[in-house]
Amino acid sequence: MRKLLLFTIVLISGFAFTGRLLYLQVLDDSFVGMSENNAIKRVYDYPQRGHIYDRDGNLLVSNQPSYDVMVIPREVKPFDTLEFCGLLKMDKEKLMERLDKACVYSPRLPSVIIPQLTKSEFAYLQEKMRKYEGFYIQKRSLRDYQIKYGANFLGYIAEVNNRDIKKNPYYQSGDLIGRQGVEEYYEDALHGVKGVKYIQKDRFNRDIGPYKNGSLDTLPQKGKDLNLTIDSELQKYGEELMKNKRGGIVALEPSTGQMLALVAAPNYDPDLLVGRERSKNFTDLYLDSISKPLFDRVLKGEYSPGSPFKTLNALIALQEGVVDTNEAFACHGGYRYGRGRLFGCHHHKSPLSMVQGIAYSCNAYFANVYLRTIEKYPTPQEGIDAWKKHLESFGLNQYMGYDLPNGSKGKIPGSELYDRVYPNHNWYSTATISNSIGQGEVMTTPMQLANVTAAIANRGWFYTPHIIKSIEGDTAKIPIEYRTKHITTIEPKYFEPVIEGMAQVYDYGTAASLQIPGIEMCGKTGTSENYTKINGNRMQLTDHSIFVAFAPKDNPKIAIAVFVENGYWGSRYAGRIASLMAEKYIKGKITRTDLQDWVLNHSLEEEYEKPLSGKPFPINDGKKISGKLLKDDKKISGKL
Repeated sequence: MRKLLLFTIVLISGFAFTGRLLYLQVLDDSFVGMSENNAIKRVYDYPQRGHIYDRDGNLLVSNQPSYDVMVIPREVKPFDTLEFCGLLKMDKEKLMERLDKACVYSPRLPSVIIPQLTKSEFAYLQEKMRKYEGFYIQKRSLRDYQIKYGANFLGYIAEVNNRDIKKNPYYQSGDLIGRQGVEEYYEDALHGVKGVKYIQKDRFNRDIGPYKNGSLDTLPQKGKDLNLTIDSELQKYGEELMKNKRGGIVALEPSTGQMLALVAAPNYDPDLLVGRERSKNFTDLYLDSISKPLFDRVLKGEYSPGSPFKTLNALIALQEGVVDTNEAFACHGGYRYGRGRLFGCHHHKSPLSMVQGIAYSCNAYFANVYLRTIEKYPTPQEGIDAWKKHLESFGLNQYMGYDLPNGSKGKIPGSELYDRVYPNHNWYSTATISNSIGQGEVMTTPMQLANVTAAIANRGWFYTPHIIKSIEGDTAKIPIEYRTKHITTIEPKYFEPVIEGMAQVYDYGTAASLQIPGIEMCGKTGTSENYTKINGNRMQLTDHSIFVAFAPKDNPKIAIAVFVENGYWGSRYAGRIASLMAEKYIKGKITRTDLQDWVLNHSLEEEYEKPLSGKPFPINDGKKISGKLLKDDKKISGKL
């Protein structure tokens, strides 16, 4: 019995070992990858990124060849570091630092030692690299910008970081990825697909030829070409007009929501972020905390919208039935309320109905209609929330969903905000009166103002603004959200009197001097108070200049919002620029050369230096600015 037990144990053990060997040698492939990593080298062939064109097919961004010095740490043999550093024109300490970093990333996978060599540097190094085992030169493509503008919406490409690699296994150390703008948002379409060559190595780690005769090798697939909605000539013109100024211009096609121009000022030459100087140039741009060229003011800048916001208050009042277009309100320097309080306004004819109220930008008129809107409801909380709901239907107080990675949602205050500020929820409609003229707690971005203007031009609807026109020439690939119409809460019939008021702004109102021959334009001037902190003290600086417009009045082709920081008042800078942009797009030429010459020859750099230099700056006292009669709104602070 004992002999049988021993025999059984030996037999079972034999079967177990045989089965395990069979599994390891025949069935289990878990060690194949490790074996291949030792015996097979992968060499990647990087594709060209897709080209970027404007709406008319003009090339904006193409590619140029570039060469990277790569290293596979485990394959490096002892070498003359001083000689090698001399060839690469780098310090020994820097070389060793990058070698250590490459080892930490992976001893087996390639890492970049020197990126983006020029053609001449590549030609010089190519013949000498055979002396340095483990190092080789890899070809890839960099961006080649055909324009010197538009960096804010184009974006740039840079090396991936550890977060990118963990997020997407497609990328390896040294790969390039889109950052900001179109390059980031459409990265998946633009980057293409890498090709791979498998090279077999012998036991001495020497290349002995293609693995499996190259049957597993793949060719790179070029990235997809993009056509943007941007009109490159209009974009270029807008950036010229915004030279030596800060702010932005957004121009949309109302019937489609396509972005025609997206000017953020100051901007930078996109070529600065290409090549070996990219890192240094980016650092310089990033550290410029004064002019902030990397800050996209048209998408991320949140400002009080000023008087253009009055058009929305007029629409809401009509929809809520608290006013009709014929009712007039008196204005004697402003609106008086409470115990001797004055909501100030500049002097003009009185009384005013809605069309005249918009044309002359009367604060007293809009204080009346706004307060009626809030007071229609049993409590101010209900009134302010109903008002807020109307505004959100125009795309305010939310991220708009456009196809660019940056953006701010702005702010439309509701009852929640005022209930937090005032004890026991004890507040009245007059506490929010600054909202009637787009001051106070209301904040919007230039993009949102342009979209509001497009919605008014369309008599109550809009498409989500977007910058993509087609992918590989196929418009069907455009996401459905950019082809979905959004309807506001305002009935179409109520837009006509507001549009008429905006037309009269150009006829006899605050922009009468900015008319464009042959184009019936509708617009609205605006001036927004501007505060900053200097040495811990809140100080008022020169007001911002704002203007919104669309043209023509019927079947509009363009809707524009212009914001110029420290631009004094609406018609001074922003109004001129908006009129010129509309004429440039519709006519293709400029006839109001007087407006153009004035804008091109005037700079606001001195204004921007005043808070830094301690020089005095003009404060809007409702009477004069720099000796010139104020043609726009008189404002109150209204900040909580």
